[in-house]
Amino acid sequence: MNKTFDTIFEQAQRAFLMYKSISVKKKAQFLREIAIGLENIKDNLIPLASSESNLPEGRITGELGRTVGQVRLFANLIEEGSWVEATIDHADPERSPAPKPDIRRHLTPIGPIVVFGASNFPLAFSTIGGDTVSALAAGCPVIYKAHPAHPETSRLVAKVIEEALSKSDLPQGIFTHVEGGIPEGQELVKHPIAKAVAFTGSHVGGKALFDIASQREEPIPVFAEMSSVNPIITLKNILKRELESLAKSYVASLTLGAGQFCTNPGLIFIPETFEKEFAELVKSELNEVASAPMLHEGIAKSYYSALEYFQERPELEWIKVSGKKDMIKSQPALAKISSEDWLKDSTFQQEVFGPFAFMIVYKDENELLEVATKLKGQLTISIWGDENELQENLILISLLQEKCGRLLFKGVPTGVEVGHAMQHGGPYPSTTDSRSTSVGAYAIKRFARPIAFQDMPQSLLPEALSDSNPLGIWRMVNGEFKK
Repeated sequence: MNKTFDTIFEQAQRAFLMYKSISVKKKAQFLREIAIGLENIKDNLIPLASSESNLPEGRITGELGRTVGQVRLFANLIEEGSWVEATIDHADPERSPAPKPDIRRHLTPIGPIVVFGASNFPLAFSTIGGDTVSALAAGCPVIYKAHPAHPETSRLVAKVIEEALSKSDLPQGIFTHVEGGIPEGQELVKHPIAKAVAFTGSHVGGKALFDIASQREEPIPVFAEMSSVNPIITLKNILKRELESLAKSYVASLTLGAGQFCTNPGLIFIPETFEKEFAELVKSELNEVASAPMLHEGIAKSYYSALEYFQERPELEWIKVSGKKDMIKSQPALAKISSEDWLKDSTFQQEVFGPFAFMIVYKDENELLEVATKLKGQLTISIWGDENELQENLILISLLQEKCGRLLFKGVPTGVEVGHAMQHGGPYPSTTDSRSTSVGAYAIKRFARPIAFQDMPQSLLPEALSDSNPLGIWRMVNGEFKK
């Protein structure tokens, strides 16, 4: 084991024993200091992140706003306090045939968390992204493994977090910035002090970390967001009315960020009666999309390798073929296949990271039910139909609910709202734990576990469980929610 990592984890564990017990107000203020620090460096941070990621400054500006917003969301969340699920069942010594004990339960932080940064979001899913900030809000120290695609951006943001710790008079062991490659990442996951892992990236990377964590002497949870093709299923009546606008929306979503969002729609199912018209509209829109730089050469190479593989498949008819292979820029592509052929081979469900999709042509509702049964787990599934059509397809909707974390009835899957109700996680292989989310308020619960206290003296109880409720939070008391 790396001695440096031993030191890092030992410092994190010592910090944890203090940090988990400090006041909610102090934790929230620490998070707000981070938000202020990010805003103070935006003039340097935005061009730096843009230059390292090949993403336009406008996109990075929006991502910074999202990042600052989610930091403040968690500060507000922990101050409100009900996320800890405080539950109290009072004692009844007179109960017969046996006295009832006093039992009180809440969520408590689990310990040091290993967080891996993502390549496609240098701010919102990286150093102080949703994984890091939700772990810090829960009361857990973070050992952050920087993504090599944007090292200087990560170092600059890490400095903001370290300065916020100093201003808040908190130990530096609460956050540690680590760099390295695959071996270093594996060592972090194997370290016996680590209590959980958060990861955003490829299926290969996430599954490898999951396997390592499962084989430890003390297995730990891995919350990995991995692979999703985010299918869109279209029904006939809505296409009759909105075909052109839906084609435009689809292409805009498919090519957003050069197709490098985890929610880009890589599959779209079209009824055969609209096959030709929709294909022509989409092709026309795709022809207007300029090639765009990808995050780095490795991603561009993987994108074109995937297209070359699929171009050898006889089942596919190419509506839009990408142009000349580029070492960094992507060009959009679209291939058509019948649902009959699509159903035969799960290869056509593989994610291609970039602006490429399959258009699957189906005959009738029975084929759609087969499709829904065969679909793998997804972050999102969208179904476009008018209200009458949706009422006629309740079995389809029920099947789709089993295959995704977020089911959309209008709009496109790109554009993930950061709020209290968002679910950004779904059945395998989209994530390793469909019960969790990596975006929104409920992300905090990944890094906490329940603990119950039986007949604990009032003087020893955590504030969240004390009779006087000094935090003023909503709690379930004897089966009723109360303040």
